[in-house]
Formats: sequence, C-alpha cells, structure tokens
Amino acid sequence: MLQIKNLTVKVLDKIILEDFNLEIKDGEIHALMGQNGAGKSTIAKVILRDKNYEVVSGSILLNGQDLLSMTTTEVARCGVFLVGQNPIEIAGVSNAEMLRTTLTDQGENNLNILEFNKKLTSLCEKLEIPTSFIHRDINYNMSGGEKKKNELLHMWMLTPSFLILDEIDSGLDVDALKLVGNSIQEYIETYHPIVLLITHQKALLDRIKPDHVHILNHKKIIQSGDASLAEKVFKEGFSGASIIDRVSLDA
Repeated sequence: MLQIKNLTVKVLDKIILEDFNLEIKDGEIHALMGQNGAGKSTIAKVILRDKNYEVVSGSILLNGQDLLSMTTTEVARCGVFLVGQNPIEIAGVSNAEMLRTTLTDQGENNLNILEFNKKLTSLCEKLEIPTSFIHRDINYNMSGGEKKKNELLHMWMLTPSFLILDEIDSGLDVDALKLVGNSIQEYIETYHPIVLLITHQKALLDRIKPDHVHILNHKKIIQSGDASLAEKVFKEGFSGASIIDRVSLDA
C-alpha cells in the first residue's frame, strides 16, 4: 500500500504541493489528472527522491517503509519503477549490462545468461523492437516511441511492484500508444502492481482503466471518483461545474 499524508513540497522556495494526500491499495490503479503545471509530475519526482524537490512536511510510506528517508536507489529496491515523459539517455551503458546488474542487486546471484538472453529476445519481439536493442546504450539516440518501448523492456525484466507512469503517452503515435497501453495492461493483469498513472489523455485511459481518478489543482487533490470522473473531465474540461464547486468549498 502507498500512503501519502499531508505532503507539502517546494522548489526554489515556491510551494508546489500543499497538504497533498493519496492512498493506493495493493493492486489498484489510480489516475492523477490536472492541467499543465498543476504539479502532477512533482509526485513522481518526490517519490523517486529527486533532490531538487524539498519536502517541507508530510510522509510517504510504501508497505510501511518510509520512502522519504531513502535514496533513489533504495526506493527502486522497494520495487518502484518510473516511466516518464522523456526517459533519460545513458551513453556507455547497454540495456543488457544494466539489467544484469540490477537483477543481481535484487538477489539473482546465479543469473542464467542463456535464459536471460532468451527472455530479452522474446520481449523485444513482443514490444516490436529490434533485438539489437539488447546491446544498445540505454535510450541513446532513440525516438520517443522507442524510448517508451525500451522502458517497458526494463519493466518486464525487473517486474516492479509499483508503477509510476508519468504521461507515457507523450510523443507516441497511434500505433505506439496502442502497443504501449496494451503491454502495460497485460503487465498489470499478470503482476497486479500498485499503479499511479499521471495523464490527461483519454486514449491512454481507454486502454488502462483506473479504479480511482483524482483531480489535482490548487496544490492538492480537489476531487476524487471512479473512472466516470475522467469521462466528465474529457467532456467538460477541468473547469466543469462540479470541480469548480469543490474548489470553492475547499478554498
């Protein structure tokens, strides 16, 4: 279970989130929506312990463990996996090297290289990427769509228990979005992870159905509901009447 309580975050003395609260139970999919600049991606950066984001107050617990006391590496060891809008490029480190090192760090001390390569090859076929990606540098000189597929290659190999999907539809064409969305949905059905889906695009939520939807505005969650809340936003925009009313009540 993920529990975020009374979280206040600032960057360069500017408060980005204030008294933010969110709870995600095991196996649940939560979508976080909001206008550009509302602070949606801040949640992902704080969970992954980006040093540019200062936590003023509050707590983040994952299965009872205090993530705010951890380094990024320690958070990742807890099973947290982020696919962002623009995955970073790491020149000089191949996908295979990183995955072997990470799996060993996770306790796979007797990693079978033949089985490892066989699984990678199979996943490349599933994700419709060349097997040459296995030995390519991480995301280096890849297109936006290739980077997202490459990140999913990592996901399937590392089997994280908590997925943070931060506007993964950014930069994807229709075919790539279909493949990425279907692959993530298959992963969810296979491993039942906690999922935090940060988006404002209908096409992605049509493929990855959230159990709960939250609207972020005024530095906190102002309204929550089921998937029908997202449909309301797509129909009426974030300035829909019920959302405005809720902001007025909270102000």
